Order: sequence, then structure tokens, then C-alpha cells
Amino acid sequence: MKLFLLPLVISFVFCSCDQKSKIEKAIEEAPVEIKVERFDKQFFETSPNDLAKLKKQYPYFFNPQINDSVWLNKMNAPIWREVYTEVQKKYPTADGIQKNVEELVQHLKYYFPKTKTPKVITLISDMDCSNKAIYADSLVIISLELYLGKDHKFYTFPKYLKQNFEERQMMPDVVSSFSTGKIAPSVEKNLLSKMIYFGKQLYLKDILLPEYSDAEKMGYTPEQIVWCQENESYIWRYFIEKEMLFSDEQKLTSRFIDPAPFSKFYLEIDNDSPGQIGSWMGWQIVRSYMENNDVKIDELLKMDAKEIFEKSKYKPKK
Repeated sequence: MKLFLLPLVISFVFCSCDQKSKIEKAIEEAPVEIKVERFDKQFFETSPNDLAKLKKQYPYFFNPQINDSVWLNKMNAPIWREVYTEVQKKYPTADGIQKNVEELVQHLKYYFPKTKTPKVITLISDMDCSNKAIYADSLVIISLELYLGKDHKFYTFPKYLKQNFEERQMMPDVVSSFSTGKIAPSVEKNLLSKMIYFGKQLYLKDILLPEYSDAEKMGYTPEQIVWCQENESYIWRYFIEKEMLFSDEQKLTSRFIDPAPFSKFYLEIDNDSPGQIGSWMGWQIVRSYMENNDVKIDELLKMDAKEIFEKSKYKPKK
């Protein structure tokens, strides 16, 4: 029986790969041309006498209530000049960023045809790790000072945050920002709804960033992904036995959804676990749903979490 089924399995795998290659080929053939504007260079190389011109060109970067002296001080402050120097070393040109954004936008236009071709602007902000990259309609803003490499001397952030200060994290961060305008917010406040919300976000990375690893999509190390896979069944049993899925307890968000050095089971495994384990589990549920249902991506993003869960046929790997 097994020998009889083997050719069918192989045939199915090849058909799936062929279908995927057809989609990727269609995506690659769609012409997209992105322009990257280096506001970071313009800001630090602008003469103080030309600040008014720069403000007129980029009004959204200058709060009108802030005095010009603040901007002039930043232009000349030794610490910010050093940051600018380090950014220039890492990104002497925007060629790599341009290529990556073009590939992403090709995928965006395929799955979301109404997507506008965005203008991309790089800058040096204020080390705000909650806004490393912003996708706002037809504008993508990337703070380069937060993509210098996890071991850079400037970073005094916790390790679980610094590990994502790599150039390779730019596009996953852009997709995370893009997703906030596409995924319908849940009216439910239970843990499952939050798991599925971020599961949808991560599934978007599956289709928009197919060449990226699960670790890169999730913001984990490869070892953390392996830990999740090896403990998937145990984690799921824990959520079920503790009746957490439909609980509205607010602490569950900080324990299993929010960025953190580890998830909080209040068990010995805590120190080995990565943070945001609930989001990772939600991702597996959404993946299972899409494997077992014929649904378009825009429909998925609008769907209720409970319906996705019930129709997912999700069963953790043992």
C-alpha cells in the first residue's frame, strides 16, 4: 500500500512546486521600479543655511512645533555624527535596499493588485525599536541606525531585541507594518484572537517573503525555531489544559504574545523558550487553515479567529 501511494505523493509534491514556480515567475515578470531617497544623507550633509529647503522637501519629518535649533544641534552633535558615519559604512549605497523592496513590492502587487508603488525613504531616527520600518500607503520609511548588526557597539538593548537589528530584518519589519492596514482587528480580546492576528501577519510573510526563513520571519534565531518545533505538542497541550485559548485574561498577552526574552509558562522551560510563542502557535494554525481550505488571502485577513481555528484541522506535530 505504501509503495502504491509513493508515486502519488511524489506527483503531488512536484505539482505543488510547479504551481509555486508559476506564481513566482509571474511575480518576477511584473515590472517594478523603486526609488530610494537617502534622507539620512541629505540631513547630515545639508548646510544649516539650507535647512528651510530640506524642511519644505520633507515636511513630514519636521514637527513644526520644534524649534530649528533642535535640528541644527542634531546635525552637529558628535554622537549623531558618529551614528551617521556608521550608517554610511554599512550602507554606502541603497542598491541592496532598493532590490529587496522591489522584490517585496512585486509580491505585494500580485497578492494585493491595488497596491501603490511606494516611495522609500531612509533616515536616522532616534533609536526607536518599535518603529524600525513603517509602511504608510505609498511611503516606506526605514530607520537605518537600527539595522547596523546585532553586535554593533551602539546597541544597549536587550539581546532579544538586538538579534533583529540586522539588515535581513528590514523586509520582515516592512511587512509587519504593511499588515496593520490589511488585517481586520479582532473585536474579541481572548488569547486565541491575538494568536490568530499575528498568525495572519506571519502568513503574509510566507507569501510575500518566500525566500526568507521561518526564523527571519518570526524574528527568532534558528535554534529558537527548532525549540518551538520540538515542543509544539507540549505547548499546545499546556494552552488547552490551562483553558487559555478563550480566556480574556490580560496577562496572557504579555506572557505569550508581546516581544520578550522568553515566554512565561511559569515552568522550568521558561528560560529555554523564546518570547511570543503564542504568535508562533497562531502562525501554525493559520498555515494549517490555508492548507485545508481554498481561500484567497484577502478573505483570510478578514476572517474571524474562531472560524479559522475550527476549520484549520490544526494538529501539532509530536
